[in-house]
Amino acid sequence: MTGGAAKASLVHGSCVALRANGVLLLGDSGNGKSDLALRLIHEGWRLVADDRTMLSLAKGAIAASAPATIQGLLEVRGLGIIALPARPARLKLVVQLGLEGPRLPEAEQWAPPGLKGAPGLPFIRLDGRHASDPAKITLALRAFSRGLFRDTFVTK
Repeated sequence: MTGGAAKASLVHGSCVALRANGVLLLGDSGNGKSDLALRLIHEGWRLVADDRTMLSLAKGAIAASAPATIQGLLEVRGLGIIALPARPARLKLVVQLGLEGPRLPEAEQWAPPGLKGAPGLPFIRLDGRHASDPAKITLALRAFSRGLFRDTFVTK
């Protein structure tokens, strides 16, 4: 593409959605993106894209979808490539897998490379292999969308 900003950006990451709210799972190969996506799907989420996700701007929001060549396909280690229902979603949260962040992290934002004018999205860091990670992602999605975070924790 020459001149101007890209209309779409392809990122190395998997994406799942709870209702219309997408969560992008980023991480190096072998960090568990597909495995975590499978665990979330098992809990009622749906597949958007596995391993490669197309991001574009739609009405001021970031839309996530699968490239046509892998749409509806999820790689499950030990089983193979499985066809599942998939559809696009509005991206609401980005999760970096690998090393977990600090116990009480500072707020971080992420914007897709190459998409000029894309809004910043909440960004968290998780190991990706903990049993509680699907619950943490579900809670983070709800907490960011409803402003549930607090600065203090007071015990009585």
